[in-house]
Amino acid sequence: MISNHHQSVMFNESIDALNLINDGIYIDATFGRGGHSQGILDQLGDQAQLIAFDQDLSAINYAKEKFNDSRLTLIHSPFSQMHVVINEMGLSGKINGILMDLGVSSPQLDNADRGFSFNADGPLDMRMNQTIGLSAAQWLAQANEEDIANVIYQFGDEKKSRHIASRIKKFQLQQPLETTLQLANIVSEVVRGQKKKHPATRTFQAIRIYINQELKQLTETLENSKQILATNGRLSIISFHSIEDRIVKRFIQKNSRQKTLPKGLPVFDQALEKTPFTDLGKKFASKEEVTHNKRSRSAILRVASKN
Repeated sequence: MISNHHQSVMFNESIDALNLINDGIYIDATFGRGGHSQGILDQLGDQAQLIAFDQDLSAINYAKEKFNDSRLTLIHSPFSQMHVVINEMGLSGKINGILMDLGVSSPQLDNADRGFSFNADGPLDMRMNQTIGLSAAQWLAQANEEDIANVIYQFGDEKKSRHIASRIKKFQLQQPLETTLQLANIVSEVVRGQKKKHPATRTFQAIRIYINQELKQLTETLENSKQILATNGRLSIISFHSIEDRIVKRFIQKNSRQKTLPKGLPVFDQALEKTPFTDLGKKFASKEEVTHNKRSRSAILRVASKN
């Protein structure tokens, strides 16, 4: 059932973190090619439910073709709309666990037509959902130099963002910027490559995050998880770069720190304020997994439990 082209990072660790209940209700917020979903279904009973979200239509079509399980409900939507869908299903406050595997899946990277890869030439698209919004090429054509520089710096931590933005605009004076290799070559003229990282890595990451509003969606979904999860429900989140992980880390820390209630209350009310979550810590991929799957080397799994 699972595609041979995609290895789910920290597969066992992320599923174990959900502390699965036999008849529970779970969400796979990033279906991809269904690796984690299948792993969850394999451990659930007949009365359980798994609701899988993906904004990539190709992932939904793949699931419809390859998965035949009455316990699985597929939703073609960004996970930022999770709270709306779950509320409409009458399941708000009843979800026993949410798994999020952030970033781009291997099939998306491998398909040059999607525009995520700087190693193969293709249309400069980068949209997770190709049915809506501006492509990367369209945005770069209409954005000014300052805005492009700010995006590359803010979402890619690229120190040479202003030089890259300037080169992009100079290139566009001569011809349209429409392909991934055109952009990769522009960046490579400015940024020196590293042994394990292509010069265009940070720039492609930044533009992809901006085009898909990934950090905004992540922030909103984390906040909404407070209402979605049942008591003792788990958050299991895998991130692949520091910006995403920082958002997840700060959310869990903010919502798991005990706070003393204001003074002046009766003695029996001067307890510690109950926090929404308990921080269950973080994990990294094992050395063995990193050896076999290079994508896992930057992965961080963070886990929290709803109080």
